[in-house]
Amino acid sequence: MADNKFLDILLIEDSAGDIRLINDALAETDIKPEISNVKNGVAAMQFLRRQTPFEDAPRPRIIMLDLNLPGIDGRVVLKKIKSDSALAVIPVIIFSGSDAPNDILNCYAAGANCYIVKPRDLYSFTETIRSLVDFWLRKVKLPPE
Repeated sequence: MADNKFLDILLIEDSAGDIRLINDALAETDIKPEISNVKNGVAAMQFLRRQTPFEDAPRPRIIMLDLNLPGIDGRVVLKKIKSDSALAVIPVIIFSGSDAPNDILNCYAAGANCYIVKPRDLYSFTETIRSLVDFWLRKVKLPPE
């Protein structure tokens, strides 16, 4: 079991409701990762590259990425992350409302580490986040910082 108690997660999500639900679900686990949130693709790339206004941003150990973002969407963000040698090793978890087979296939082809369709009911949503935390923060050995 990896000792990953103080991981940083970059949540790239524009829905205030989903952000709140994710944070609430994470607060109910015994693992308390530091979570940073950006709401669009431009801010995500600025954060990851530590560009203004994110010069002091922590390097995330895991990225949770929604596909349907304003401006540069998540599909483009995924391709940019996985084509940048400094960022490509960071696991990217697609957490999207889309269950379109083409989205799923294209995300895996672009290097996504997993693809989760956002559950529609509160209980399933919370359980999915808990499962995600258990797997990625307890069982998986992540790349060194």
